[in-house]
Amino acid sequence: MTDLRRTTETTRHDFAAGETGRGPSVPSGGLANDPKAGQWDGRRMSKRMIADYKTFIVTDGEGVRNSLYVSGCPFHCVDCFNASIWDFQAGHEYTQALEDRIIEDLKPDYVQGITFLGGEPLLATPVLIPLSRRIRREFGHTKDIWSWTGYTWEELMRPGETPDKRELLELIDVLVDGRFIRTLKDSLLQFRGSSNQRILDVPKSLAAGAPVIWAKLHDQERDIPEIYLKDREAGEGQQAS
Repeated sequence: MTDLRRTTETTRHDFAAGETGRGPSVPSGGLANDPKAGQWDGRRMSKRMIADYKTFIVTDGEGVRNSLYVSGCPFHCVDCFNASIWDFQAGHEYTQALEDRIIEDLKPDYVQGITFLGGEPLLATPVLIPLSRRIRREFGHTKDIWSWTGYTWEELMRPGETPDKRELLELIDVLVDGRFIRTLKDSLLQFRGSSNQRILDVPKSLAAGAPVIWAKLHDQERDIPEIYLKDREAGEGQQAS
């Protein structure tokens, strides 16, 4: 059986070589594919496939959330946690019944909102734009919408990028941007895997014309197990004295 990760590791490309101002860690040094503006168009690439849908999650953004994992991602970041859903045809087709369930699952007061993950949500616009519009119609801004993306904010704002990406962004509240870069992995980061990634306030970023960091950002300063270990050692030392 062919090892997908090993096969793709030697074929990653910077398709916009020489372009500057693409955001943190772009180009990625061969650890992900780096696209030109408009090179990947979700309106053509999406197969309207969903890898997973989970309810009442507390790890995919602020508060209790429901999470929709879309299929398909051409970034192919080395050591990607979700490499099994790089294929745009993975999973099962998005249906009206699933959409209705998503809306119903958002109704409880304790559910803060929905999160789009993948795969690459900014290439799943044929599904996520209509869904996001329905969420806004039915809930206004009482429910928030988070999304992850391998694109940087600067790439999404480049001239020549497909307009559907901006259309979806205008419906999103918080965006976690940037590829996962293996060499920048940091377990202390809030809601992201590598230090080049940012948590952005999308409405404020659009208004400012530049990325604005989410105001509630709060990374850990040291690993939680390390804290517990030191506390335990201190307690044992007091008992021995």
